[in-house]
Amino acid sequence: MKKRIGVVDGCCSVLEEPISERAAVELAAGCHALADPARLRLLSLIAAQPSGEVCACERVEPLGKSQPTVSHHLKVLFDAGLVDREKRGSWVWYRVVPDRLDALRGAIAMKESASR
Repeated sequence: MKKRIGVVDGCCSVLEEPISERAAVELAAGCHALADPARLRLLSLIAAQPSGEVCACERVEPLGKSQPTVSHHLKVLFDAGLVDREKRGSWVWYRVVPDRLDALRGAIAMKESASR
């Protein structure tokens, strides 16, 4: 299994100060995963579930893509650390990793001006 990219310790906003090479690599991987419209929509479909998780089999129709394509996109999201997965019987269930999304959000967030 490919190693998932995790949250960078002490990652700061790229707009506040320079970040380390490691932090830049991890941030870029997360941004790359979200740069695809199908993956961005897929992540939002998972996050919007009341239970907080969804079976991969339930994402084919709403996304309008083939099962192999949906599986590929889920793997990219998993490898980027944006979703976690759990195999139950013959199905795989996915849920968003909130800490990872928070780290990406925090890394690219603009710092509010002190003069506001």
